[in-house]
Amino acid sequence: MSSIKDILRTMEYGPSPEANGDVVAWLNAHGRSFGHFIDGRFVKPKGARQIAVSNPSDGSQLAEIACGTAEDVDAAVKAARGAFGKWSKLSGHERAKYLYAIARHVQKRSRFLAVLETMDNGKPVRETRDIDIPLVARHFYHHAGWAEMVEDEFRGFSPVGVCGQVIPWNFPLLMLAWKVAPALAAGNTVVLKPADLTPLTAVAFAEICHEVGLPAGVVNIVQGDGDTGAAICGHAGVDKVAFTGSTQVGRVIREQIAGSGKKLSLELGGKSPFIVFEDADIDAAVEGVVDAIWFNQGEVCCAGSRLIVQEGIAERFHAKLKARLETLRVGDPLDKSTDVGAIVSPVQVERISALVAKGVEEGGTLWQASAPLPQKGNYIAPGFFTDVEPAATVCQVEIFGPVAASMTFRTPDEAAALANNSRYGLAASVWSENINVALDLAARVKAGVVWINCTNMLDAGAGFGGYRESGFGREGAREGLYEYLAADWEKKLSAPKASEAFIPSASPAGEGKVLVEGIDRTMKNYIGGKQARPDGGYVYSVAGKGGVLIGQAGIGNRKDIRNAVEAAAKAGGWGGATGHNRAQVLYYLGENLEARREGMEALLCESTGISAKKAAEEFDTALRRIFYYAAQADKFDGAVHSTQSRHVTLAMNEPFGVMGIACPDEAPLLSLVSLVLPAIAMGNRVVVVPSARHPLIAGDFYQLLDTSDVPGGVVNIVTGERDLLVKTLAEHDEVAALWYFGSAEGSAMVEKASAGNLKSTWVNHGRMPDWLDDAQGRGRDYLRRAVQVKNIWVPYGA
Repeated sequence: MSSIKDILRTMEYGPSPEANGDVVAWLNAHGRSFGHFIDGRFVKPKGARQIAVSNPSDGSQLAEIACGTAEDVDAAVKAARGAFGKWSKLSGHERAKYLYAIARHVQKRSRFLAVLETMDNGKPVRETRDIDIPLVARHFYHHAGWAEMVEDEFRGFSPVGVCGQVIPWNFPLLMLAWKVAPALAAGNTVVLKPADLTPLTAVAFAEICHEVGLPAGVVNIVQGDGDTGAAICGHAGVDKVAFTGSTQVGRVIREQIAGSGKKLSLELGGKSPFIVFEDADIDAAVEGVVDAIWFNQGEVCCAGSRLIVQEGIAERFHAKLKARLETLRVGDPLDKSTDVGAIVSPVQVERISALVAKGVEEGGTLWQASAPLPQKGNYIAPGFFTDVEPAATVCQVEIFGPVAASMTFRTPDEAAALANNSRYGLAASVWSENINVALDLAARVKAGVVWINCTNMLDAGAGFGGYRESGFGREGAREGLYEYLAADWEKKLSAPKASEAFIPSASPAGEGKVLVEGIDRTMKNYIGGKQARPDGGYVYSVAGKGGVLIGQAGIGNRKDIRNAVEAAAKAGGWGGATGHNRAQVLYYLGENLEARREGMEALLCESTGISAKKAAEEFDTALRRIFYYAAQADKFDGAVHSTQSRHVTLAMNEPFGVMGIACPDEAPLLSLVSLVLPAIAMGNRVVVVPSARHPLIAGDFYQLLDTSDVPGGVVNIVTGERDLLVKTLAEHDEVAALWYFGSAEGSAMVEKASAGNLKSTWVNHGRMPDWLDDAQGRGRDYLRRAVQVKNIWVPYGA
């Protein structure tokens, strides 16, 4: 046996196991078999298929759970719907008291929950004890506060309804808190499915809900597998779906619920860059890697799995990283001295091992900890690759295990290019002692969360969520609560009316159809600041008041859309301009619109058949709307979130980049202005499909753009068959967001077709706003949908 003096000299750890007797007794008391929690009661369906729940550290069976069926989901949704009325009508203070009580009970049972989570998931108890469970309590405390404030802070919004929530196995109880706390604070009720690999802390949470007297049906937990989750997401009684998991499954859910009217938020995969500049504190950065990729066995969606190191320090950095790797203790997760625990399942071990083997096969050099792994259980030695190319499998595919890939760079431009060389965009970590360098790169990297000289900082007070194929929507903070609220004006819109789709035809107008006298009027597309003939060479006749032909417009095709998207992508300088500079351009656009009042009002009358009075009203409203968004261009700003740690956490509103916009036939000038102006005011570039019935309005509008200093490519207009053109926009990977105001069928098409790159969409499901009403046709809700929030964590003070 080693003496204390020897231990102090070698700094070797002895075993320090955490007792698990209380958890074992709890499992035994339940017969190691669990059912669902529905309508305030635990139910064990008779004859239900059972799913074994194993301890990842040794493979032993902990318990079994019932696999929820469609009938179980029906019962849970019915209970949630029944509870929604009373729960949503409680005052915010009354809901806050329940959330506060849950937070207190989580704290009082924190050690029990930490041990249970470790046994179920395989992560070290040091992490569940010090990170996971305290964050669970923090989320319920934080959202108890939002419940108190929601009526004042979110005027004009109300709860969505019944929320279907599906969570993963890597942070079982924490992901539950991320989903349930904001949903309840906003006044919704919940049907949640935990991961079938890690369902046990959800059972313990249900018991806490029962203990605090949470009204029956407010929280319902249905155990099960992927089919159970699909039944929840697709259930007609669910109003909102929130999913955290793989991008592949997120894409399936997007397609599954397309056109259903359900609100959707997705927090998906990541391949986050960990960027180290040569002026960084190298020792701190090495410890950052430990927290970035070896924390939670690398089973973290925002893990810093791509190390991007400046050439001048790469050799020294890798040497220090190899030495630190050898000090990691891999083993029993219940040992408080363990650094890296067990992988969640044998299937995940096989997947990680296959990707690591692929990395070696492709020429990468693998460095792994040399200490022997435990004989039993699911373990992978932590490590990292060097000598890999940016296109290597291990640099592009999410391994979701304790293995990173390291590349080098020379200049900040190269670092930004490497960081953004991914289909994901969840998080990034930047290490530099030069704050200018760090903040410059933070602005350039495409990620929803950026940590400066730190990593994996998580808090209920800061939003979390991704760009690109890492999903859309945010969890935590003010932006996260919006995901569980719906704008009252949208809820009040009338049901869609059946209408025949307008299909432009290149055929001659036929007998009796004569163009009005005068010079021929043919509208072209507007791409990159220039008028362009449609690629196909086809035009269609445009009928105005009384069916009289008043001109012609081009029939755009896929090539026209691709050209427009390319032009928009090249106009990136617009997003980099200050809000003040954008505002000046938009004010000028308004000035020039006023100068064309007479002709534009006449064209509205001629095109749509409305009266001169109505045309003047539409024109005046459009003019005011331009000035409104010009005013908002430098005022719709972000926030500094208050988090537990000493950071200035900047919530920055960033433009999506290239947006697609499909306009309705109703109020063709006003709807065009109402949709285009908030998007470009926030720095986006747009590809617009204007009204197909009344396209000539858009032709006069692009003449305004030509004379108003709007840079070429900021607004691009392609005329033709709306839904055909929009489908191309929805499928285009360069388009990051898409707004569609048209038919219910077109809305469903947009949501389904957008699943390719999981772009953010806003569709009207055939319900048309009153564009003349400022409460419906303009406002901060339009601006909020035109941006994505990037949270940047900057160290602040000691």
